[in-house]
Amino acid sequence: MLANKESTPSPDQAILEIRAGTGGVEAGLFARDLHKMYLRYAQSKGWKTQELSQSSGELGSIREVITEVSGNNVYSILKKEAGVHRVQRVPQTESQGRIHTSAATVAVLPKLEGAEIKIPLSDLTITTFRSSGPGGQNVNKVETAVRITHIPTGVVVSSQTSRSQQRNREQAQELLASKLYDMMDQQRKAKVDDLRRAGVGTGERSEKIKTYNFPQNRLTDHRLKKSWHNLEKIMEGKLDKVLGYRTP
Repeated sequence: MLANKESTPSPDQAILEIRAGTGGVEAGLFARDLHKMYLRYAQSKGWKTQELSQSSGELGSIREVITEVSGNNVYSILKKEAGVHRVQRVPQTESQGRIHTSAATVAVLPKLEGAEIKIPLSDLTITTFRSSGPGGQNVNKVETAVRITHIPTGVVVSSQTSRSQQRNREQAQELLASKLYDMMDQQRKAKVDDLRRAGVGTGERSEKIKTYNFPQNRLTDHRLKKSWHNLEKIMEGKLDKVLGYRTP
């Protein structure tokens, strides 16, 4: 399928994926808010961000957004943010003031350094399409966006933010390599840690790791059994206290 010649995660680069989960439009609005929160935090730390792909929904919501983040210890700091983030609040779409619960999924993938993962071209299906803007309308008259499907695993990635088809292809290939590395890494960990994972969990993507409770102005990390208040400031990107325990 592919050859991995001792590729290792770069501590200073990561790929941040945020997807709307259960909860309809409100889940997409929460995904948008999480995206803004992490971008503001990245800006406060002097990190660089580059959006690779975004799929928008109704009322400014986000179905999926993928961003490359570069800076000192980015991957080490963000990697444990991967998981299901739950929100409890009165959504914009609620006219009677009722509190709803919805969720978004955060994934943090490594950018690779050292020898690259080699993926045979015969394992790939590569297609082009027109880049789309908010609401799904096409913003380019030429097909500069690139979508790559890894046939053996079914993993699909895309990049559409560059005006150059070649650059979008390169970014999509880098994203695919990171996804496949992450997949192999998870498979290795599963073989070694099955008993421990069954007993205590690992905070992986299928598990709820945080709850953002707006009526009570509280963020709770369920893994740490710890809470922080002043949720408005946290959503503005003030994450040092929340993430400080993970900083090397």
